[in-house]
Amino acid sequence: MRELFMALGMLLVSACGASALSPSPVLPLRSLRLYETGVGYFERSGPVDPRGTSLPVPAGHLDDALKSLVILGAGGKATVAGLTFGSSVSKGMGLALAGLPTDGDAPIRYFDLLSTLKGASVAVRLREGEIDGRLIDVLDAPAPVTGQDPSRRPDELTLLLLTRKGELRRVRSMEIQSVRPLDPAFATRLGSALGALSGRGAQLQRSLRLLAQGDGPVTLGYIAETPIWRTTYRLVFAGSGKGGVLQGWALIHNDADEDWHHVQVHLVNGRPDSFLFPLAAPRYNRRELVHPENELSTVPQLLGSTADLLWGDFVSESPAMGGLSVGGMSVGGGGTGSGSIGLGHIGTVGHGGGVGSSSLLEVGNLAAINQATGVEGGALFTYSLAEPLELPAHGSALVPFLQQEVDVEPITWLASAKDRARSAARVANSTKQTLPQGPIAFYAGGGFSGESVLDRLKPGERRFIQFGDDLDVEVQTLNTHTEEEPRRLVFQKDVLVEHFLQKSELSYEVENRSGTERSVYLGLQLDKNAEVRGAEALDFDVTSSRPVAIFHVPGRQKVQRTLKATEGLSRRTPLDSLSAERLGKLAAAGLPPQEKTVASEAAARQRELETTEKEDARLKEEVTKVEADIGRWRDHLKAQGGDKGQAPADGPFVKRILQQEDQLQALRKRREALAAEITRRRDGVRQTL
Repeated sequence: MRELFMALGMLLVSACGASALSPSPVLPLRSLRLYETGVGYFERSGPVDPRGTSLPVPAGHLDDALKSLVILGAGGKATVAGLTFGSSVSKGMGLALAGLPTDGDAPIRYFDLLSTLKGASVAVRLREGEIDGRLIDVLDAPAPVTGQDPSRRPDELTLLLLTRKGELRRVRSMEIQSVRPLDPAFATRLGSALGALSGRGAQLQRSLRLLAQGDGPVTLGYIAETPIWRTTYRLVFAGSGKGGVLQGWALIHNDADEDWHHVQVHLVNGRPDSFLFPLAAPRYNRRELVHPENELSTVPQLLGSTADLLWGDFVSESPAMGGLSVGGMSVGGGGTGSGSIGLGHIGTVGHGGGVGSSSLLEVGNLAAINQATGVEGGALFTYSLAEPLELPAHGSALVPFLQQEVDVEPITWLASAKDRARSAARVANSTKQTLPQGPIAFYAGGGFSGESVLDRLKPGERRFIQFGDDLDVEVQTLNTHTEEEPRRLVFQKDVLVEHFLQKSELSYEVENRSGTERSVYLGLQLDKNAEVRGAEALDFDVTSSRPVAIFHVPGRQKVQRTLKATEGLSRRTPLDSLSAERLGKLAAAGLPPQEKTVASEAAARQRELETTEKEDARLKEEVTKVEADIGRWRDHLKAQGGDKGQAPADGPFVKRILQQEDQLQALRKRREALAAEITRRRDGVRQTL
């Protein structure tokens, strides 16, 4: 395509000449709002210039500007009638404007472009002067002679011209300095084609000319694609050990060709929907082609167009239209997932499969521990930079947007007693704004302490954020004891649901080898429908939905703590997985009298069912043994020629085989009867429950 650009450029320069109109004054950019969805709201304000006022927009952003442009106010002194701009041209339309095929990507030579001027009036500049006339034809270079090196073939064209004096002239390309179309419209078409076919067509600056009258100010706003602004934090712990200052910095990029002079920048922490929609380029509907029954040939139809070209420009090179999408990051102060940075799952006491929170037994709600109440002031939160920004084109800046004291406490975090201790912080968003997600660096004692990632935090929300290893704290489990107390039974859809209290006693030894007191946060794998005693305080990790025990350990000391936890849980057991032993234990537990009676009767029915199933299993083994014996006797019979009719029909092998086949048939009938009995007894257990 390089040859095409060079050729188009040569023709375009020749067609346009050296003169150019001075550009219209640009309406200054005054304010910019950057959103997390990758769009920016540009607001321009200024007086209307009598010569015209323009808005510089990259060609790729033109559709966004057209679908979102809003007039905010003119103060009554200026009247805005609209905007004008150069029409966008697709690649297919650009090729068509240049008179080139729209369905090919092969390199286009100077010969191909000159051929599009056939019949047009041109001015051909030669060394000895200029010739005006109409181009009849362009002759390609002669074919190479047999055996001639193709690289040595002369790349020479010949132009056939009809001059204004009626002369026929042959002009070789080596004599030509330039070819200039005399039709002014040709230059316009070539300019549109060059912009559409350029690899940087989307980045070329487009001017929207404002149609306005009056001398008053005017304010216009529109959205366009912008780099996503990103956040990075620094948290400096207070010298007292509690509290700290959170600094928020925003990374901003100006990817436009326009400098930002004294622009007020607002950083919006929110995700309004935005999408792409094609508006700028002219669109053409397809009409049905109707023709007479007798096909009539008309070669010059529409000056060289054909029915195939009239049928349509089926160019499918543009990607499908899609909306903007912002993907979440699997990072944070307690999440799990591939490539995540955080606390992970925490736990010390395990629950088996099928065990969950009980809906009938209300013990407590650990999730409600110390939950702060946040007030959200709307869907979007905006940070406005204190000073207008000066940023050159294609420049970047790191600017502060937040510095505020926050509720933060340095802690030691253990996901479980088996895990190593980690330096962490309990961070609560005590500001009135939502904090965007971003990396965070921690500083204490005049130096760097570690870094992690801060999740998106609404006002009042909190997270536990790890940022390093704590080598001075160690936790050991001394004793663990757990027992269950069944309280209720529910049977639905062939599933027995046991609601029970699980009581756990957990003893730990916590050692602090540092010289200062540590607040040790130990994650507990307990259901939130629980109560816990024995810790200095309790907290709750909303990311892992687990409670947390807090121990305050003085410097250079060991302490022992015993936690007593009671959980309200439920266990689901399908009917075909029940056992008489389990039902018997439930019947002896602290259930209501009616449910104890049901469990006892069901245990008796289940015991009868298991006895029948054991008999069926015994018969199954016997059937397998008899089938093996029959196979072995048949092998003996075959070895004596019995399969060829040589053994007597009343021989011992034949009699033995016949006896065992009778036995096998009887066993199978007994198993069929037992299968029906098993079904009946299981129905009995079901009816009892």
